[in-house]
Amino acid sequence: MKEHEVRETAFAMPLTSPAFPPGPYRFVNREYLIITYKTDPEKLRALVPEPLEVDGDLVKYEFIRMPDSTGFGDYTESGQVIPVTFEGRKGGYTHCMFLNDEPPIAGGREIWGFPKKLADPSLRTEIDALVGKLEYHGIRVAMGTMGFKHKTLDSAAVQASLLAPNFLLKIIPHVDGTARICELVEYRLEDVTVKGAWTGPGALSLTPHALAPVAELPVLEVVSAVHILADLTLGLGKVIHDYLA
Repeated sequence: MKEHEVRETAFAMPLTSPAFPPGPYRFVNREYLIITYKTDPEKLRALVPEPLEVDGDLVKYEFIRMPDSTGFGDYTESGQVIPVTFEGRKGGYTHCMFLNDEPPIAGGREIWGFPKKLADPSLRTEIDALVGKLEYHGIRVAMGTMGFKHKTLDSAAVQASLLAPNFLLKIIPHVDGTARICELVEYRLEDVTVKGAWTGPGALSLTPHALAPVAELPVLEVVSAVHILADLTLGLGKVIHDYLA
């Protein structure tokens, strides 16, 4: 293979059979269970990187089912998003994510900088409750529950929340083990159609685990539980801060 062929072909690793296809990435019938809770604000400040600023004492714990996603297939993810501000703009900083599908783990990390690790999350309806679980190699570290569709929410307000900016810390190492890329990335969801949104009583339990440390942001009080069904496109990102510049 000639050098120009490498340049023209290279998209992702491995060169001749990338782990994921080029975007855009469209998600159909994406289903969320989002449980917002209060936690220790000092712990939030210790985890959120500058120049982002913590916006209060809240965490959004998310379970997301993606049964129909372009290039990635059918999978589930779970993790924590922290409300923040950047230059006065409100958004969410993705602190950790756990998935059961290799292509979106590789693509999410390499393209945007999503903090993704392999685990076993699930989201399903069990009788009269929506139940999200996260197991890390056989050990349950998170479980969220919500009464199923107790009250309908305003779709326009939910859509506005999904369109808010999101922030990620992208780190790619050099061959000597130092950071070659260390950037703050902003991305947005696009072409969002909210098919339904509901709320109800919610509960969340987190268990300490050395390698899936979701419990390092303890649950002090559950504020709300939201169930969303939507179609959307995952937009590409832009670098808003370079830590190595």
